[in-house]
Amino acid sequence: MGLHIQRAARALLLLGLLCLAPQLAAQVIITNPATEPKEQLALSVLKLALSKSMPDATFQALPQFSEEARSVEYLKEGKMSVMWAGTQPSYEQELTPIRIPLEKGMLGYRIFIIRKGDQPKFDQVKTLDDLKKLKAGQGRFWGDTAVLKSANLPVVTPVKYASMFPMLEGERFDYFPRAIHEPWSEVEKYKDLNLEVEKHILLVYPFAMYFFVAKDNKPLADAITRGMEAAIKDGSYDKLFYSNPLVSDALSRGHLKDRLVFRIPNPYMSPETPVNRPELWLDITKY
Repeated sequence: MGLHIQRAARALLLLGLLCLAPQLAAQVIITNPATEPKEQLALSVLKLALSKSMPDATFQALPQFSEEARSVEYLKEGKMSVMWAGTQPSYEQELTPIRIPLEKGMLGYRIFIIRKGDQPKFDQVKTLDDLKKLKAGQGRFWGDTAVLKSANLPVVTPVKYASMFPMLEGERFDYFPRAIHEPWSEVEKYKDLNLEVEKHILLVYPFAMYFFVAKDNKPLADAITRGMEAAIKDGSYDKLFYSNPLVSDALSRGHLKDRLVFRIPNPYMSPETPVNRPELWLDITKY
């Protein structure tokens, strides 16, 4: 009788471990490698959120960075847990978005990287029609590429992010619009190229970067949502965001209030975008 009970107990223990295995596996969060400061910012937000809702989660990076189109496929195939990207309709349809802007909408506030010596050309830009005489460079699969095209801004669209910088220097296009926290670190990274940050213009459109997970990964989507909301409520998200060197440096160096602002619409922004929650968005009039 005792042997029978022991066997039954072992069977129940094994069954329990098998049931627990998927939960344990779900705790390993696979993301793109965060080697760049802007990627590190997104990953730090993810880690903050999950520290509040999934404290046992561990994080693992892919062996190499995957561009957005491939990341979407990796999510669908279960090779990646979370991606962060500027939102676009196809992403919101194919994946589950966590509708809280990671960077307070900073992706929709654009400062340009230009070739050294071209500042006088941009000083002559006084209207949006003037800007349309110049060519922008943007990634082919990036969400904001469609936004620029919808405003009839000429856009050159390479596939790979890293190719943008030598192409700009090589005069394949005239400016590379970057979110306000991106251009200075990127110019520094590519300091061997003949590039600088433009001083005159701010291009503005409604745009959000979201975390995305696979459609069938509702538990992780819920955990990220709960964690983000908790971090916003207790102030830890704002503390992390505004103390990030990339953000604080951009807000101090950007002189946003002094720039000529061109506003364009974003016809691809979902009606579900939380535009009625001011705590989720950056107020550039303060900077």
